[in-house]
Amino acid sequence: MASLLRRGLDYLSPSASPAPSPQIPNFEAGDDPKPPKPIAQFTTASTPTTLFTLVDKAVDGEDCDHDCASCTIKYPAKFSIDYDDELYGHVKGWMTHILVATGKTDWVRDVADEKGSVMEAIGKGGISPSSGPMKLSASNMPVPDEYYHHPEGEQPTTVLLLPAFTIIDHVTPALVPDLIKHFVDLAPTTTSPLTGTPQKAEREEPTELAIPDSNAADPSSLDLTQLTQSLPTSLHSRPCPHAAVILLCSQKTRDARCGQSAPLLRREFERHLRPLVYRRRDFEWFKRQNHDSEKECEASKTGTGQNEGAAQGIWLARVRPEDCEGIVKFTVLQGKVVKPGLQLRGGFDREKGLISW
Repeated sequence: MASLLRRGLDYLSPSASPAPSPQIPNFEAGDDPKPPKPIAQFTTASTPTTLFTLVDKAVDGEDCDHDCASCTIKYPAKFSIDYDDELYGHVKGWMTHILVATGKTDWVRDVADEKGSVMEAIGKGGISPSSGPMKLSASNMPVPDEYYHHPEGEQPTTVLLLPAFTIIDHVTPALVPDLIKHFVDLAPTTTSPLTGTPQKAEREEPTELAIPDSNAADPSSLDLTQLTQSLPTSLHSRPCPHAAVILLCSQKTRDARCGQSAPLLRREFERHLRPLVYRRRDFEWFKRQNHDSEKECEASKTGTGQNEGAAQGIWLARVRPEDCEGIVKFTVLQGKVVKPGLQLRGGFDREKGLISW
């Protein structure tokens, strides 16, 4: 599987960089769309091409929907892909998505069963985000050095929060309630309208406490629950520096094909992204994640305001190495889909106010 989250076109626009090759679109600052008007209510897109723009041969070239002619990487001869089931419209909706760094590319069947992990604390801790359903994924993102100096159940790790494009550092299982309260609950979601201007999430102001007089006879009058809830969190966040994130499933304990496809897709994506990376260091950022129902590729682009998070999340299935060139040229860079009827499972577009669920 693969999924792509993308920032808005202004974030993807190169600034002082060498001229791109003819195959790669060049977005100039003057070509950026005007800031969108806030969407009052999101609606469900009934068809794939309603949700995302289909490539157009008149605009994108006669070969825009062709497989890569120079691709030498192929799936194994016995690698099977199911083309019978209808994909679009069968994805459960989600508001936020958390990826937890583990430094591994495979996990137990249900990542919430990883003993002593942040995934376990999130999946079994009984705390649900107030913003709505949250997807939980384990990722091969590297863990911090401190991870190896703590016992199981206390190891700090890194979390990527989507579509906010926010990284939270040194999250431990014990700090998961803080993660949910101070970051997930306050973050933009898949149905948060884009305002077109940079926004900075404001943390909740600590509640003012009525501290009793030190001479008071009854010290129990101090509300310890209120005091605990008012304390600031020790967690710190920083913006994700990348313009797009491509997620590839590599969990062979759920589907052996994922263990085969992920490294092959990554190599081919890297080959087509490498020319971009020479100019823009924010493109090449792959993360492997656990399995989520079937082969998928999720991609995200971030919004018109740098702090607004992903403007689009595009969830693809049935992705082959020969599809990677088109996904990079049109999906990553332009937010278009090449084979929606065959590959698109779902996603969201916060600029249009559309979702697939």
